[in-house]
Amino acid sequence: MKTTTEEDALLLPPAFQENWQGLPEPLFMLRKKLYIKAKREPKFRFYALYDRIYRQDVLAVAWALVVRNGGAPGVDGVSIAEIRTAPNGERVFLEEIQRELKEKRYKPQAVRRVMIPKANGGERPLGIPTIRDRVVQTAAKLVLEPIFEADFLESSYGFRPKRSAHDALAAIREMIGKGNTAVYDADLKAYFDTIPHDKLLACVEMRVSDRSVLRLIRMWLKAPIQEPKGPRDVPPGHKRKEGTPQGGVISPLLANLYLHWLEKRFYAAAGPAWFAKAHIIRYADDFVILAKFIGPRLVRWIEDIVERWLGLTINRDKTSIRNLRRDGESFDFLGYTFRYKTGLYDETKKYLSVEPSTKACARERAALRELINAQTTYVPIAELVTRVNRQVKGWGTYFGRFHHGVRFQGLNSFLCQRLVKHLKRRSQRPVRPPNGVTWYGFVYNHLGLIRL
Repeated sequence: MKTTTEEDALLLPPAFQENWQGLPEPLFMLRKKLYIKAKREPKFRFYALYDRIYRQDVLAVAWALVVRNGGAPGVDGVSIAEIRTAPNGERVFLEEIQRELKEKRYKPQAVRRVMIPKANGGERPLGIPTIRDRVVQTAAKLVLEPIFEADFLESSYGFRPKRSAHDALAAIREMIGKGNTAVYDADLKAYFDTIPHDKLLACVEMRVSDRSVLRLIRMWLKAPIQEPKGPRDVPPGHKRKEGTPQGGVISPLLANLYLHWLEKRFYAAAGPAWFAKAHIIRYADDFVILAKFIGPRLVRWIEDIVERWLGLTINRDKTSIRNLRRDGESFDFLGYTFRYKTGLYDETKKYLSVEPSTKACARERAALRELINAQTTYVPIAELVTRVNRQVKGWGTYFGRFHHGVRFQGLNSFLCQRLVKHLKRRSQRPVRPPNGVTWYGFVYNHLGLIRL
């Protein structure tokens, strides 16, 4: 690969301009050069990547990232703590991985499946690879990510470096502010579990020709899944043909790569960006399409591309078309509700409100109930307030980006009432506010509870 020039540097996005991750300089430069090469030559297929994945510095960074993210053990039961506390544990662990990869003896183990409760009462499957497999997947991601990032469009925001949910929300607000008030709010049914392997690998092969790397990805995709109770869901000798487990380190990158082609077709000639002047904003598998008008032609195009061409399924029960200019219309995206509201002092004028959704507020109330209840009366007040503050601060950091006044006031009142009830319930010597101090002032000013 050629050295970086000033002209090439102009191609770099913020994620690759500065070493914000604190990567070793050789690895940072490798990622930068891979990005520039991919950006400079859109049709180039990379053929010498495998030896970079098992480079010592790449594996060391991959291990550090896995440790930082934490997580439970996989099917082998080996935890991060066990590896770190063993004699020369980290060094021996990484050296063995390096040998397996170099000698092409590496084979991933089964993925342990756990079920995570969803807000609607259902469950979401989460796949947990072993620590060893997480390290190798992270190493592969470090090498492959800059190549695919060079192709990804500005309209996608999820699981991408230096891009966030707030960026996606700000883009939606900007588009609506320009008059794109017609919204196609899409929902894909079990996206991660239904990605066709053959089509996904074809997408990878458009940029990667290294057979050893393709073999790695193929093995991860087809690794058997071990159910929470019972045997593996894939019979011996049977190869899975779809799905990339949520929880796998490489899965978000592959999932982004596959839906990238939805955006690619969307902005191509004869796509909705051309015939409907529409815009798409995507965060992982959640996306909305915004335009001044959404008609049957646009809907047919979406359904055709998503279901026939990509082989995915649109959940029509959760997919809707809204026009925010109509009274009472709104839509939710990434925990926020978008709607037009009447001005407080001038009812003839309306403004775009972006505030925490009803579901998001309900989930926060449920989380606070878990922290403050009859079972936590034994917890010292100072410790309880610390736990609550940690929860409230995290929630407020995410939902405090846009206008939030009424929603936050409601949660402040709920939290105050909950904590006051808790203090009165405590046995022996219940806490009481000093004379002349209200419960609200006592809770927030004296006990140090964070106010949203």
